[in-house]
Amino acid sequence: MENFPGKIAIMGGGSWATALAKIVLSNQPEMNWYMRRQEVIEEFKQAKHNPSYLSAVTFDTERIHFSTDINEIVDRSDLLIFATPSPFFKNHLKQLRVPLRDKTILSAIKGLVPDENMLITDYLAECYQVSLDRLAVIAGPCHAEEVALGRLSYLTLACKDLDRARALAPIFTNDFMRTSCSRDVRGMEYASVLKNIYAIVAGICHGMKYGDNFQAVFISNAIKEMQRFLGSAHTLPRDISDSAYLGDLLVTAYSRYSRNRTFGSMIGKGYSVKTAQLEMEMIAEGYYGAKCIYEINERYQVDMPILDTLYAILYERQSPQAVIRRMTETFK
Repeated sequence: MENFPGKIAIMGGGSWATALAKIVLSNQPEMNWYMRRQEVIEEFKQAKHNPSYLSAVTFDTERIHFSTDINEIVDRSDLLIFATPSPFFKNHLKQLRVPLRDKTILSAIKGLVPDENMLITDYLAECYQVSLDRLAVIAGPCHAEEVALGRLSYLTLACKDLDRARALAPIFTNDFMRTSCSRDVRGMEYASVLKNIYAIVAGICHGMKYGDNFQAVFISNAIKEMQRFLGSAHTLPRDISDSAYLGDLLVTAYSRYSRNRTFGSMIGKGYSVKTAQLEMEMIAEGYYGAKCIYEINERYQVDMPILDTLYAILYERQSPQAVIRRMTETFK
């Protein structure tokens, strides 16, 4: 991997993409950045910060090449860091005319490809002929808002080629960021989806005035449910208590920065699903993830009462009070 990682690009303009850009530029002299809207780029250049997300983080825009042309950014980059919402991932790629097979791709997307119900790395491997050795994921308990504040955080990089993961790690290591490496690509991808699902249910329970005692029991049941699913979907040795699994679940279920918890809390307080979605300023990935994992689990038939509860609330429009009560009866 001589000259690795080469030229780096951030793909996406949201809060997580902005946080990752801050980390990358703490270690790299320059980077490319794909954003969808030209007016956002122009305002970014003028104000020296993202006008829509994490506006307290300032950037030396002379070190950034912005473009709304995904083909231009892909063509001039070697490492692509995707941080777009999962529901829009396919639409971005549909514009591509430049091949991806010679690129290294790092997914920071905490969701699945809708309709196909595919992991991001599986979709890139199958539809864009990217080798699994060139596909990596990044995960862990790391809210973009705390990255913006420079608070100590931990990330895990996973790749089938562990040497490639280790080569990526220095890009994301600085005074406030620590990194570790893993081979559990699929397990970490699924865990990133599941923790958003559980965070919505934790939020619903919070909105319904369930207390801290219950939330502790909820989390212990959620991590066991996650372990059951991962054990069926991807039989690779893992320690479920590692920060990429349990740690990410805890911060997403408890933190005031968690959009999935906020979305759930609104439903628990009596908002309809549609109204809660309209009032959210950002996408709650767990809404889409719940349907994807529910359909995937029709194949595995894992016992997942928390997932089933959320699916019943979001997609079958069942009463949160009734289905949450039934769920609590399965807990120990």
